[in-house]
Amino acid sequence: MKAKPILLVITTLAIGFILGMLTSAQIRLNRLKPVRLYFSEERFREGFFKTIQPDEKQKAEIENILDKYARLNSDLLGTFRKETDSNMKELRKELDSKLSRDQLARLKEMEERRLEMIREGRRSHTDSADSRNDRRRGRNDRNYHDDRRKPGEER
Repeated sequence: MKAKPILLVITTLAIGFILGMLTSAQIRLNRLKPVRLYFSEERFREGFFKTIQPDEKQKAEIENILDKYARLNSDLLGTFRKETDSNMKELRKELDSKLSRDQLARLKEMEERRLEMIREGRRSHTDSADSRNDRRRGRNDRNYHDDRRKPGEER
């Protein structure tokens, strides 16, 4: 007799937990969509052309302009990352001498978790963005991005 109410409570809690997780995921996804939209050059171009709806002559001229600024922004981002890495190395040099072995170990563990999260984020972002773009364009080859890259440029 007591099993039914307990089973009902557990089932209700499980359903609530699952619905809460799904709702939370959807809210986070929708809040991040506007930010993600412009991280990708491809998606920026698509949105830009969809908004202004240029004719063919304009489109060719605008493509050249977008290519120019995409290169400039890519170079700027590369410089920013290099300088940030350099600053972090300098910070660590100064900090490491002030920290105990235990603190250094915790800091190293935190850095490893951070790097793993970055790698996982890149992997999932690249995989989901590529598959989304593949579906939109009806493409099956995943190397079509390479035609916009300079020789020797990493992905």
